[in-house]
Amino acid sequence: MILTFSIMKTIPEAILAYAKGSPEGHVLSPKEFLHMGNRTAVDQALSRLSRDGYLIRVDRGAYVAPVQGRTGCRPPSAEKVVESLAALSGELIAPDGATSALAFGLEEQGRVARGYVTSGRSRTLLLGSVEVNLLRAPAWMLTLGNGPAGAAVRAMAWVGPAAADKALARIRRALSDPEWLTLVACRAAFPSWMARAIGESVLREPGWPPARRQLAAAASGSDALRVDAETPAAGSFNQIIGTA
Repeated sequence: MILTFSIMKTIPEAILAYAKGSPEGHVLSPKEFLHMGNRTAVDQALSRLSRDGYLIRVDRGAYVAPVQGRTGCRPPSAEKVVESLAALSGELIAPDGATSALAFGLEEQGRVARGYVTSGRSRTLLLGSVEVNLLRAPAWMLTLGNGPAGAAVRAMAWVGPAAADKALARIRRALSDPEWLTLVACRAAFPSWMARAIGESVLREPGWPPARRQLAAAASGSDALRVDAETPAAGSFNQIIGTA
């Protein structure tokens, strides 16, 4: 969206008009408004709008507009804010291991707090009374991005080596053939225990021509690169991140 600035409007008024015309969850950055005034003036305008309740400050230099509903204003959805923030910052942000495990049926609803992993810095976004945690993840955890294969990697990281075989059986049933082949082909980028579990899962798979031949060939490759500095044999998702 291109912002036009009428000389009849103050900087706060122009920012607020732009925010109200933006999609839900659109993250506002001071840099979007530097044509309206210097950085200090823009920062002061955003701060004032936040203080008066017209905007929500979700992070340092990042603001969103509340959503007007039938019963009043509410914060925008976390998913839409995260999506906009990723586009703004250029970082990759994806549902964390707990959320991914839940999507594959490897965790029960309500047992885990949902969050995100990011290629950027760790921080907590504040959406009213809701905190959305973004935890910096090692590169291998984001190698396959935001798709189903990438979610499978993070789900396995969450459940850990002890439950890897059982988790893979469920993950395999959930993934399409192309997504499964992507996971198999990229296993050398993952911790050794995960790469080994994926390869062994392929060898146990019943005949499935012609993809069976592709999978068998992929499984005969070399073992995983030691990107994990030998990830611990057991541990939580946070422990795995901390040692990667």
